[in-house]
Amino acid sequence: MEPHDIEKAAAGSDEVIRTSSPSANSATAHNINAPNTTTSSPLSTLKKWNAAIESLSGFEARGISRVPPDERQPPSLWDDVSVALLWFSANISVNNLAVGLFGPLVFSLGFLDSAMCAVFGGLLGALSTAYMSIWGPQSGNRTMVVLRYFMGYWPAKIPTVLNIVLMVGYCTIDAIISGQMLSAINGGGMSIVVGIIVVQIVSWIVAVFGMKIFQYYERFSWIPQILVLFILIGSAGPSFDTSIQSTGSPSLIAANRLSFFSLCLYVPNSWGAAASDFYVYYPEKTSKLKIFTMTLVGLWLSFTLVYLLGIGFATGIASNNAWSDAYNTSIGALIVSGYGPLNGFGKFCAVIVALGVISNLIPGIYSAALGCQVLGRYGKAVPRWIWSCVLILVVLVIALAGRQHLLAIIQNFVALMGYWIEFMVFIVLIEHLWFRRRRGVDCDWSRWEDKSYLPIGLAALMAFLMGWVGAILGMFQVWYTGPLASISGPADVGMWVGIGFTVVVYVPLRWAELKYFGR
Repeated sequence: MEPHDIEKAAAGSDEVIRTSSPSANSATAHNINAPNTTTSSPLSTLKKWNAAIESLSGFEARGISRVPPDERQPPSLWDDVSVALLWFSANISVNNLAVGLFGPLVFSLGFLDSAMCAVFGGLLGALSTAYMSIWGPQSGNRTMVVLRYFMGYWPAKIPTVLNIVLMVGYCTIDAIISGQMLSAINGGGMSIVVGIIVVQIVSWIVAVFGMKIFQYYERFSWIPQILVLFILIGSAGPSFDTSIQSTGSPSLIAANRLSFFSLCLYVPNSWGAAASDFYVYYPEKTSKLKIFTMTLVGLWLSFTLVYLLGIGFATGIASNNAWSDAYNTSIGALIVSGYGPLNGFGKFCAVIVALGVISNLIPGIYSAALGCQVLGRYGKAVPRWIWSCVLILVVLVIALAGRQHLLAIIQNFVALMGYWIEFMVFIVLIEHLWFRRRRGVDCDWSRWEDKSYLPIGLAALMAFLMGWVGAILGMFQVWYTGPLASISGPADVGMWVGIGFTVVVYVPLRWAELKYFGR
């Protein structure tokens, strides 16, 4: 869905002060009692630059301000299809393929066990994101703004900060793996640094322009990606070993299945904190079922494809010396080696795959930039495109600093960050289907900044924090194993225990909050 041109004029109230003429700029930039001067102040100059940038064709000036129903686009078949294409295009990328490696290589699972965990873990994670996506058309508000209606104005800032960190983490993994691939394609002649910089520049351009360019890019970028991935299946598939079996005692295998299942759930689930961001320009009466279904299809198909590819690569490492050597170099080099039999054409395909992470980077940066505005009035005063520039630089610095050793640490950290999404989703789900439906209360989406209207949020805050307590007790990570995880395999039961804690705490506290505060 593409934004209206008139949004640029409507969005100014929550981003920066815009002026319409040189005289107006002068009036806002200088004290009225100050003597006249022929030079403009730095603030006035910055405002002029911002106005010029936001006037560019196709540029999205709007930040987190609500999109009123009369500014939405009329529905079209192409926009409906774009819902699925957006998620499919964004997630058939090598960073998600790398997750599939964990089944056989880290958890010692066979091909069938790994595949079943990947397919159904991806489905469950996609369900959460699909549910959160329905709020975009209904409200016209971004995901973290919608969360204010369920968690309160102040408590909602905690998931907002976590989402910024999560998106930056995933974008860093994207940049590193892409840099590794481009370096491996060139036989090490191109440094990982150059590859990272190339990817960041393209991502920066699209993310800065916003929704219109982003939607166009995602509509078509999947086509070359899916072609080269199918070529990869044909090239690398003969080395996949689908006969390998899981190793370990029955209890250990069961524990490893649960851990890998949870890991495959975390990644598609992580988009839940950004799901509504991309639908705010859809008509208010857009079918919830349509948005939910198309989002689910796009996510599940993309993750299933790349997960299974990653599992296949992992099963072949033991029997393919070239793959084993490449894996010891980097994950990116392993993927490039899959195109080895195709020689020069294989390198061309590998370049397409490496650049495919741009489709995953763009929505991450876009969502994180919106999150920076949600944090408060000072963050909101900075235009979204400036936050995109800042975040691209942050990702670039982290990726360059950690290109050799940080990837494994970031992967574990992002897995850890995946816990909280489900706590948030269950709070929204219970509030939506139980408390609001029973009370017959509809949200006034225009009051997204009205603290007196939004919930107090004490119940949501306590439930969210107790969810983290459950996660700590049940998490199974390289650097920490919780007591409940130890007695269960060890297995990563952090998310499941955390969800239980969240539900048990939220229901009675929310009932008490409504009784004593009325909101």
